[in-house]
Amino acid sequence: MAPTDVRERYEKLKKTLNHHRHLYYALEAPEIPDSAYDELERELASIEEKYPELITSDSPTQRVGGVLGTFKKVTHTVSQWSFNDVFNEEELRNFDTRVHRMLGESAQTLTYTCELKIDGLKVVLTYEQGKLVTAATRGDGVTGEDVTHNVRTIQSVPLVLERAIDCVVEGEIWMSEEALKRTNKEREKNGEPLFANPRNAAAGSIRQLDPRIAATRGLDTFIYDVASTSEEMPGSQAEELEYLQELGFKVNKHWKLVKNIDEAISYWKTWGKKSKSEDYWVDGVVIKVNDRASQEQMGYTGKAPRFAVAFKFEAEQVTTVVEDIVLQVGRTGVLTPVAHLRPVLVAGSTVSRATLHNEDEINRLDVRIGDTVILQKAGDVIPDIVRVLTELRTGKEQTYKWPNSVPECGGDGRIERVPGQAAWRCVYKDSFAQIRRRYRHFASKGALNIEGLGPSTVDALLEKNLVQHLDDFFTLTEGDLLTLEGFAEISAKKLIESIQKTAENVTLARLVTGLSLPQVGEETAILLAQNFKTLKKLSEGSEEDFIAIAGIGPIVGKAIVGWFAEKENQKLIERLENVLKITNPEYVSADVKQNLPFVGKTFVLTGTMESMSRDEAKEKIRKLGGDVSSSVSKNTTYVVAGEEAGSKLDKAEELGVKILTEEEFLKLLEKR
Repeated sequence: MAPTDVRERYEKLKKTLNHHRHLYYALEAPEIPDSAYDELERELASIEEKYPELITSDSPTQRVGGVLGTFKKVTHTVSQWSFNDVFNEEELRNFDTRVHRMLGESAQTLTYTCELKIDGLKVVLTYEQGKLVTAATRGDGVTGEDVTHNVRTIQSVPLVLERAIDCVVEGEIWMSEEALKRTNKEREKNGEPLFANPRNAAAGSIRQLDPRIAATRGLDTFIYDVASTSEEMPGSQAEELEYLQELGFKVNKHWKLVKNIDEAISYWKTWGKKSKSEDYWVDGVVIKVNDRASQEQMGYTGKAPRFAVAFKFEAEQVTTVVEDIVLQVGRTGVLTPVAHLRPVLVAGSTVSRATLHNEDEINRLDVRIGDTVILQKAGDVIPDIVRVLTELRTGKEQTYKWPNSVPECGGDGRIERVPGQAAWRCVYKDSFAQIRRRYRHFASKGALNIEGLGPSTVDALLEKNLVQHLDDFFTLTEGDLLTLEGFAEISAKKLIESIQKTAENVTLARLVTGLSLPQVGEETAILLAQNFKTLKKLSEGSEEDFIAIAGIGPIVGKAIVGWFAEKENQKLIERLENVLKITNPEYVSADVKQNLPFVGKTFVLTGTMESMSRDEAKEKIRKLGGDVSSSVSKNTTYVVAGEEAGSKLDKAEELGVKILTEEEFLKLLEKR
């Protein structure tokens, strides 16, 4: 047993070291030199070596633990939201108008907080009795991954708070430009691929199984939100940021309380010019209603708070050269032209590809091989060619000629224009390129959502001939998977369990989506499931049966009948029914539906709504007897246009279809 004086010395050392760590890493206000801190830490370590029974989890020496075997899943105690984005002043003023409308008279005292939007990796920290117990990634908002072992290595994260409370807080893990350079220099020396930007580096570091690696990366944090606390919640966002500092967290010092939206715009403009002056990446400004009671009054949509938005900085635009235009074969055989670009750095990552969508888009842009083009990432995600700098043409540029055949299509490679559309497709339907995309889609989140069965695993299964038909996924064994590179017993067992779990409950709509029927997307799949109830009845439907459904026209009806008429597809349906338990959730029955207010009405949704998610809107429409379509036609009753409405809005105007704003749509729902 350690003597009393040693115990007392140990506790004082630990408290002193944690105090100076907080001053140095969280407040950036050190009071002692590094050498003095290091000497105190060495003394603490020597005591722990002699008296290991004194070691506690909050000791500075315990930040780096052992290597994990895998990441555990964590169910968040508080739902994790993301912010809706706005990209210009008009969109932000529209947000301000909605806030005033929703708050009514209480908006007279409205203020906003403006905080820099750090471009990093979101983290959720849970403390019990003031001690860090869990650090998790955001994941899908409901479930994340336990990354506590790595987050403990970040010096700005307190292992023990200033008070012994229970709380859940949220923030951003980031890596500085300097730390990125240092990390990439080490990776280059070891022959490893370099990180493209600090965001990717931070994410890659946090997903290491060995915390010793994360400890060398120089990661940092800013904490910005209290999700829950055993103490009284702060009354405003400004008070919340001060509260977080009191508890010992590192808070970004550049936040500002503003009186109105004009001041918020001024803050955004200021930081848009000087964001590069910081050592961390900033991609916009988060603007929140300051008062907590007002926040609670406004609430949330299906995915985001109504009381806050992320005001993104203007998309970075760069110039590059189109080196080639190549056709990419999709899962249904549709061909998408892709511009191969001279690699260029834009919005923090190197881009060498950009979709050109279809033949008509190539003609609209008049883009040619050899052209210098302006490129940007729309919303910092999708590479997009904005325009061609025709004044830089030399005369050597080549106009892209649409080919008569594409080898990747298989067979003789013939292609054909899809009647009534801008798209071209393969005549032959079973090339490896198409099969690979179909099988990837079948397992994807938008279809059967088989967890762990990602694109690379699907490709490997196809290449090894372990899967030759879609139903083969459900007859795989652990032994089959062990023949694939990267699979061990635990990972093989986990994937088989995931596949079997999926097989036990597949909704008809998801299965139809996953089968890649021509012209059939998610909305049409739901309509088919509603009207035919079983896969067998669906497979026996006639063109007349399909056309009779609002939202399905002759072209789609003919395509569906043609798909089910093929013998190979008929055999596939039989095999799938043998390995899957196909369910069909309750839909409104025909006799009840005929008395509902939206019966016979077809809605098309476009853009983003603030009051609810698109899935919520669809559900409300269907519960009132209406139908939802993914495309606008003369049979469409209403087009509901949210923010950033796209080409569907243009089509509605062209056809004279009634257009509803979000507010008008909500009033229509209220009347019913």
